[in-house]
Amino acid sequence: MPVKKNLTCPRCGETIEKFTNPAPTADTIIEIGDRFVLIERKNNPQGWAIPGGFVDYGETVEQAAVREAREETSLDVELVHLLGVYSDPGRDPRSHTITTVFIGRANGEPKAGDDAKNAGLFSKDNLPERLAFDHKKVMEDYFNWKNGKR
Repeated sequence: MPVKKNLTCPRCGETIEKFTNPAPTADTIIEIGDRFVLIERKNNPQGWAIPGGFVDYGETVEQAAVREAREETSLDVELVHLLGVYSDPGRDPRSHTITTVFIGRANGEPKAGDDAKNAGLFSKDNLPERLAFDHKKVMEDYFNWKNGKR
């Protein structure tokens, strides 16, 4: 697939280039004690998700992970580990994204904000049935990491 394609501006008819490279995102599995935070998404795709979002221009993935965690959960997070990078072109039904997933720690109670409808604390035994994106796979990797299998 080409990195960019030509489009015609609907207003002026001029040809413009649109870049089609994957968009970088950052997610953080936020640990509070022996549980972790998930957010229920307001927007499509619906479901519960690891807090995260798009990296802004001029921002590191670490900064984006901390910012998105704060925006979606109201928690101040300390990143403690890099879990992995997930790049399957089908991981996000909206477009091709590549996410860097961190494990972080926080204190307090999560409060939904930004594009989160709800925020909650979960354990391996009470995961929501509907996880958005590829977050079921990410959580499996997290549980394996916690059990020293990674």
